[in-house]
Amino acid sequence: MINKKREIVLDTETTGLSFKDGDRIIEIGCVELFDYISTGNNLQIYLNPETRKVSEGAIKVHKITNEFLKKQNFFRDRVDEFLNFISNDDLVIHNAKFDIGFLNNELTICGKPPIKNQVIDTLVLARKRLGAGALNLDALCKRFDISTLERKAHGALLDSNLLAEVYLELVGGRQRGLDFAVNTNIKENNQKIKGKTKIITVSEAEMHEHKKFIETIKNNIWSKSSN
Repeated sequence: MINKKREIVLDTETTGLSFKDGDRIIEIGCVELFDYISTGNNLQIYLNPETRKVSEGAIKVHKITNEFLKKQNFFRDRVDEFLNFISNDDLVIHNAKFDIGFLNNELTICGKPPIKNQVIDTLVLARKRLGAGALNLDALCKRFDISTLERKAHGALLDSNLLAEVYLELVGGRQRGLDFAVNTNIKENNQKIKGKTKIITVSEAEMHEHKKFIETIKNNIWSKSSN
């Protein structure tokens, strides 16, 4: 059985730009990945920032109003749900210093230890792969031809879904998931036996899952070749 790697793509929306000045988190969006593919198991939490008001500048960006947030839970009421969701898995965040700073501030306020998960910063990945130039989420989506038509405003869950697609491109592109060699069992089974390669049979269930995966890839070469 293939051991799949679980990662969580994460983004936050806040009342302003600095938790050191008292700004708070008002939305957390998490997207679960297994082997770089979104599972559809997501977490979205809106949060009441208590006495802190959302700045006018922030509202223009994410359209989340103070009136809406008054009806939401406090961070302390949802913290265990959040921590259980991210578990000990790697977190994928764009400009991670910002989000981790805010998250650790919220954890400190409610008496919880800081996040210790391994963090993968896609801004750092983008700089290494693409060099200079605009590397914000909008620019990366445009570069990788990822549609942002649904993005009328910033949103933590929406942006996490977009970032999941960007991350896949940064680590090798949409075809990466077909690299079956990552399965150590397959590597071991593909050994030479008496000068002949051992044939690995694929079950109907595995073929079905493979077909489902192919359908998630835009303009894939396999569908075209089968027509």
